[in-house]
Amino acid sequence: MKERTFDLEERLLAFAVRVIPAAEELPKTPTGNHIRNQLLRSGTAPAPNYGEAQSAESRPDFTHKLKIVLKELRETRFWLLMIQQADLIKPMTALDALLQETNELISIFVASLKTTVKGQG
Repeated sequence: MKERTFDLEERLLAFAVRVIPAAEELPKTPTGNHIRNQLLRSGTAPAPNYGEAQSAESRPDFTHKLKIVLKELRETRFWLLMIQQADLIKPMTALDALLQETNELISIFVASLKTTVKGQG
C-alpha cells in the first residue's frame, strides 16, 4: 500500500508540473490571465491536498481531504475544456494528453472515495 501511495503522490506532482507550462501558454490578456490563475490554483492543488490526506487524523478527515483532491481535479478539467473550446491554445489538441491524465486521476479518486466511504459505513 505504501508504494502505491507514493506512486499516486508522484503522479499528482507530475500532473501539477505539467499544468504549469500549459497555463503559461495562455495569452497575456484579461481572459488569459484569469484562466491562467484559476488553472494554476486548481491544477497544482491536488498534490499537496493528497499529501495532507496522508496525515489525516481520522477516516472521515481522510475522506474529506480526498474529496478536496477530487474537487480540484474536476475544476482543472473544467478550465482545460474551456481553454480548448475557446481555442486559447493552439493547436487545439495540445491539451489532449493533460486532459486524459486529468480524467484518469478523477477516475482513480472516484474509485478511492467509493472504497473509503464503503469502509466507513
